[in-house]
Amino acid sequence: MTVFALLHGGMHRASCWSAVEDELRRHGHLTVAADLPVDDDSAGALQWARVAGAAIGDVAGDSADDVVVVGHSIAGLCVPVLAALRPVSRMVFVGGLLPVPGRSFAEHLAANPDAITFPEPQTDGTGPFGLTWESVRAGFYHDCPEDVARRAFQEMRHQSFTVFVETCPIADWPSTPSTYILLRGDRAVGAEWARRNAVERIGADLVEMDGGHSPFFSRPIELAEALARIGAG
Repeated sequence: MTVFALLHGGMHRASCWSAVEDELRRHGHLTVAADLPVDDDSAGALQWARVAGAAIGDVAGDSADDVVVVGHSIAGLCVPVLAALRPVSRMVFVGGLLPVPGRSFAEHLAANPDAITFPEPQTDGTGPFGLTWESVRAGFYHDCPEDVARRAFQEMRHQSFTVFVETCPIADWPSTPSTYILLRGDRAVGAEWARRNAVERIGADLVEMDGGHSPFFSRPIELAEALARIGAG
């Protein structure tokens, strides 16, 4: 039985994975999704990974090795850190950012500006950093049911920039196999950057899906089925 550890992206909560968890459990898998300390300026990728690792241990035990870690968006920056802390059978990045060991992601982004393609934001709204509903809808939720997207917007959390500006806390990329799920309609993470870095830099298997940056809301069944196939593979 595979354990899927589902790590949410920036400004979100573990609850964004609820529909995907339901589907994975229907397939007979265990799931765990923890609220990462994304809003804590003192917590970088190592602390995020420790929180995720503790949640996995609570569900499956510290020695379980059939654990597939799934990181969405900014959570990708802690996925290989987690794989360096405990046994992990596969790392999966869903529209995820990919850290560079020994460097900050901010440095990588300066040299790879196509990594983040979020539309020009409006910042006179009620969301984190003053983001408006319209901006968040356009960047994250353009293909999601509006009621689901509005609820997610209302539940958004503050986002710390620590994981962007800190030096990646691992010196080498782990040997754990990787899969990158590229979202063809992603407006937040650049597709060409993803193909270039996922395949050429970290040697990940590439899986492409239709849809935007938040498939756990827009396509939860399709995403869960893709994850189940990856876990079985």
